[in-house]
Amino acid sequence: MAAQDPLVVGVDFGTLSARAVVVRVRDGAELGSAVFDYPHAVVDQALPGSDKPLPPDWALQVPADYITSLSQAVPEALRAAQAQPEDVIGIATDFTACTMVPTTSTGTPLCELAEFADEPHAYVKLWKHHSAQPQADRINELARVRGEKWLPRYGGLISSEWEFAKGLQILEEAPHVYTAMQHFVEAADWIIWQLTGNYVRNACTAGYKGIYQDGEYPSPDFLRELNPDFDRFVTHKLDHPLGQLGAKAGELTAQAAQWTGLPQGIAVAVGNVDAHVTAPAARAVEPGQMVAIMGTSTCHVMNAAELVEVPGMCGVVDGGIVPGLWGYEAGQSGVGDIFAWFVRTCVPPEYHEQAQAKGLTVHEYLTELAAAQGIGEHGLLALDWHNGNRSVLVDHELAGLIIGQTLATRPEESYRALLEATAFGTRMIIDTFIDSGIPVRELIVAGGLIKNDLLMQIYADVTNLPLSVIGSQQGPALGSAIHAAVAAGAYPDIREAAAAMGSASSADYQPIEANVELYQELFDEYQTLHDYFGRGVNDVMRRLRERRRVQKGQS
Repeated sequence: MAAQDPLVVGVDFGTLSARAVVVRVRDGAELGSAVFDYPHAVVDQALPGSDKPLPPDWALQVPADYITSLSQAVPEALRAAQAQPEDVIGIATDFTACTMVPTTSTGTPLCELAEFADEPHAYVKLWKHHSAQPQADRINELARVRGEKWLPRYGGLISSEWEFAKGLQILEEAPHVYTAMQHFVEAADWIIWQLTGNYVRNACTAGYKGIYQDGEYPSPDFLRELNPDFDRFVTHKLDHPLGQLGAKAGELTAQAAQWTGLPQGIAVAVGNVDAHVTAPAARAVEPGQMVAIMGTSTCHVMNAAELVEVPGMCGVVDGGIVPGLWGYEAGQSGVGDIFAWFVRTCVPPEYHEQAQAKGLTVHEYLTELAAAQGIGEHGLLALDWHNGNRSVLVDHELAGLIIGQTLATRPEESYRALLEATAFGTRMIIDTFIDSGIPVRELIVAGGLIKNDLLMQIYADVTNLPLSVIGSQQGPALGSAIHAAVAAGAYPDIREAAAAMGSASSADYQPIEANVELYQELFDEYQTLHDYFGRGVNDVMRRLRERRRVQKGQS
């Protein structure tokens, strides 16, 4: 590598870890990367140092873990790349969303104050914190009654994962925290605040997670009707000047330079969401290309020239992915999380031993066994709602289901049924977009699950679409690096940077006609179960969830 080659760094803050990658600006070559696991991972049982259990459906994080990750992953990536820090001209980051940090006026997380160390509502609410579903239900009902014009932009439903439901939950369950909270900040923006000293609210999360449409948030009248003390939530807790994607948020401070080992004063890009930065990394910036970022959950993003109301979508934002196009988002709340749960809780010891003897992970071993089965041979059908349903039902009270199990059912059969269920969930999303007038002609997959050939072929067969796999193992981090290059002035816009630095393969998996026909039969059955349990025919899942809360004393 020539010394004069400018470099950028992209950092992807995921659910369990942060990934940093060092990228050459002129061609997108990934020269080195590093991963650091959050010391506290997901806090869903009890707060650090406490034995008091958290309520059901909570998912928190410790913000100090994000800074620790920066100080570990970035220097390690530089070492792996054998890069000179002085060659780095910019850094950008992305985050899972909607992940929210309640802070003081200067950006200090409330959980770091002594008086709030034992208060769960003072911690980071991770994207999969779903206990604000009652607040989300009230937001949706009131918006429908009032005919709020922004509701159709979110497929007719606001998620419990998003800013307003989480903020309302804090007000109603911990008003002292709400009063002390001067800013309710997306983690995507909080980390940029720490890097630059500037609080810049990114346009992406404001639009997709913050109900910001056509230059406005929900009105004070609407908020007051939800709760009289919620009327100034936007003006006092949320609103802040917006930064556009790819813009420069500021320069790296001396403190952040010390953390990362990068030069003080380099460009820091406006924050972004992991899914949305991945589209440029996959060179998927044109209409008709749906990108599925598959990890613990899956986020589906795509661009279109038209504004259309798609039922159950997570949002549509003008320029939400690239300028000049409407950016659409949908998603599944559990994918890799479901597979991990199954391996952790449902696989007997002998399978672990057999996998170890073959030098495979348990996931690889189960996949190998599952691949030997014919389609439908297991006699099973599953619903992929173990972490609720994000799209198209937007209901986190729903739960997982496997039907057809007998005493002869083997772990690999249930595992394959779960793989297929997540593909059926993606098919529901794709069909809903197509039925709404937004064509989907190609599926491009990024994320940690692209290594599973069986899973990728199942997705191609179930969706009956050519499936391409991004050429990078670190799609979001590469996407952030692309935004860093734009913020540093190396490229005039995201499209040109994506063309030069993006990484994608074409049509790696083609649908197999015989498989498409067999999966269509199973998908028809999936749709029947989907509508029966998810569209109000039988609300047993909601009733069971409420019974669980009552028994745990959380109703």
